[in-house]
Amino acid sequence: MSLRHALLGLLVDRTASGYDLLKLFDTSLVNVWPATQSQVYGELTRLADAGLLEVVGQGPRGRKDYALTDAGLTELRRWLAAPSTEQPRRSDALLRVFFIDVLPPEQRLAYLNHLADQAAGQHAELEKVRDTVDWTEEDSLTVNGALALEFGLRLTTMQEEWARWAAQLISSREDRTVEEGTGEGRI
Repeated sequence: MSLRHALLGLLVDRTASGYDLLKLFDTSLVNVWPATQSQVYGELTRLADAGLLEVVGQGPRGRKDYALTDAGLTELRRWLAAPSTEQPRRSDALLRVFFIDVLPPEQRLAYLNHLADQAAGQHAELEKVRDTVDWTEEDSLTVNGALALEFGLRLTTMQEEWARWAAQLISSREDRTVEEGTGEGRI
């Protein structure tokens, strides 16, 4: 996914200024694809220069309202229909798990419990979104946003459960190793 395509998608059913788009990011895409003000405004200029957006209005203080062009809609459809090339195979957290036995037992558990707490915190933030958004709207951002939100809720639940399970497994192995007197508890 790219910021370019996120902006094109947000402009499918509406015109909007950069400020409006930032607000939409903060209420709908922040947990999927966060963007800063400078990124959004810079990309809007590039999209307009490429003919994928057009300025349809100007207001005070240089405010510009953007609309999707036919070329922009074609590009968005091309991107949506193309197979995703993104292969998220890197995970700093899981790389650390591969070598976690280098740490002393209490640090192993602390790390895994931190991962569980982090996932629980992310889950709580998503629950706040779920509980504060009016999901009765029938527009595509609301309907599809609910789908993405559910993915995030399920993913963070799984991440927390996995980290707690891993901590329990390491703890029980550590207990067995200590009982058997087989060394320092390295797994």
